[in-house]
Amino acid sequence: MRKAGKEATQMTESIVKGLFEKKGEKVALIDLRKIESRVCDYFVISHASSTKQVDSLAWSVEDVVRKETGRKPYHIEGRGNCIWVLLDYGDVLVHIFQQPYRDFYDLESLWADGRVTILEDKTEMKG
Repeated sequence: MRKAGKEATQMTESIVKGLFEKKGEKVALIDLRKIESRVCDYFVISHASSTKQVDSLAWSVEDVVRKETGRKPYHIEGRGNCIWVLLDYGDVLVHIFQQPYRDFYDLESLWADGRVTILEDKTEMKG
């Protein structure tokens, strides 16, 4: 495994941990590495039922990733209204939605050429 791929995999593990710590719902990991025109290596997607929880999930991801990898997002979008927050870690993009917006945009279907894995709990990342 190339170094960047390994770092992206470690990053996704920290992101998923941050989402599950604050009860992120239906966490999906989309592996895009086999898509030639991809925008990044992975999407990590989750949702919540309120703006407050979306914000809490975003802060949790930032905190866990910073503690475990020392990295901060290059860019953050959507913190003002917390309908859809995007955390850009370069090789990994984190999408945290309010549920109706996740259903509407349906990124899992849009990027279905990638390998989509729905994670029920953080132990599924191992192995």
